[in-house]
Amino acid sequence: MRVFLTGATGFVGSAVTQNLIAHGHKVVGLARSDANAAALTKAGVEVHRGSLEDLGSLRSGAAKADGVIHCAFIHDFSKYAENGQIDAHAIAAMCAVLEGSNRPLIVTSGTAILSPGRLATEDDVAPEGFPRMSEKAGLAFAARGVRAMAIRLSPTVHGDGDKGFVPMLIALAREKGVSAYVGDGANRWSAVHRLDAADLYRRTLEKGVAGACYHGVAEEGVAFKDIATIIGRRLNIPVVGKSAAEAPEHFGWFAMFAGIDAPTSSEKTRKALGWEPNQQGLLADLDNPRYFGS
Repeated sequence: MRVFLTGATGFVGSAVTQNLIAHGHKVVGLARSDANAAALTKAGVEVHRGSLEDLGSLRSGAAKADGVIHCAFIHDFSKYAENGQIDAHAIAAMCAVLEGSNRPLIVTSGTAILSPGRLATEDDVAPEGFPRMSEKAGLAFAARGVRAMAIRLSPTVHGDGDKGFVPMLIALAREKGVSAYVGDGANRWSAVHRLDAADLYRRTLEKGVAGACYHGVAEEGVAFKDIATIIGRRLNIPVVGKSAAEAPEHFGWFAMFAGIDAPTSSEKTRKALGWEPNQQGLLADLDNPRYFGS
């Protein structure tokens, strides 16, 4: 299958690229810079120049593909609403040339805010009003002849090259001199290794059903305090609890995510796609010098 992949040089996208190639697919990667293009060429990927804001480049890339995987997103939280709109327009542009073809389109969303406080499943509907609208924008085309599907990734996708929430927590702990958690730290995050997530994208492309949501979850719930404890031990700094009132001062905008309890199941995903995560878990992966720059 000829697959048009956005975010092909990213943390998750680069793993998706290698998984697709290893299973006989041809990857065409969106490149917004010469550096991106060089990295894609080195990885054996056909380069398609453009960006998420260049809707013409997205339409032409999707039009020539047998399927589309959309991993890219502009992760600038100071402009999160604006970036959500850019993402929605990008998805609409690609879907416009896929309509009526039954070709697959996979968009990326998350599990963190599906149903805080209880075990979320694939049947839960993404809440209204959240700035990132990838799931809603993509699945709207399932009724218009696109095999549109969503992969909801865990709050932490871990592994070599991680640039997500866990490195952010490590940097914050270094800055503040303490590794913190909220309340008693029993709130849970689901987790998945980037290589397992990449395998899920490929299986969804090959076997997924239009309109379905699949969960990139290898571990249903890792206690936040356990994450903070490893960070504290590795940095040789105190591990402390912050009250809900103190959390915003310590964590800033990240306080909501630091305190959220978001256990998530992937049971239906595993059964539907035959997906079986086999990489090491978050805590074992985190307890490694490479996460701490040594």
